Amino acid sequence: MSKSNTWENDLLLLVFNNTAVTLIGDAAGLLGSAAPGLLYLSLHTADLTDAGSQTSSETSYTGYTRVSVVRSAAGWTVTLVNVGPSTVSNAALVTFPLCTGGSSTVTHVGVGTSLSGAGKLLYHGALTSSLAISNNITPSYAANTLTITEA
Repeated sequence: MSKSNTWENDLLLLVFNNTAVTLIGDAAGLLGSAAPGLLYLSLHTADLTDAGSQTSSETSYTGYTRVSVVRSAAGWTVTLVNVGPSTVSNAALVTFPLCTGGSSTVTHVGVGTSLSGAGKLLYHGALTSSLAISNNITPSYAANTLTITEA
């Protein structure tokens, strides 16, 4: 059984924009958090798989850390559709820390709940193109270039 387009849209809005889902749960619906909170983007050198965590194949160049993005329209653009999958993308430039040593080639991105450690991996996928990171490279992604498609 698959999710309806309406439910897919509602879930994406709840997770990424902290928007309540009406007509489910109590009279007020399935509520967002009192404060929007953050999600954390991570870079990876291989596919995380659905069984992975935020640390699966995570890059480890010197200086690297995950980047926080607020759970609101300022952080994420949710594109709702009535036919086909809805999408979510970064609403603004995302910049990871400068590489000050080591190197790696990142091929995938993850969205999770923790700044460090295994955390809860919510979404993951391949980057449009891989990025070779070495000394003095600052990985950054323009607005709307990190896209998640709800399947």
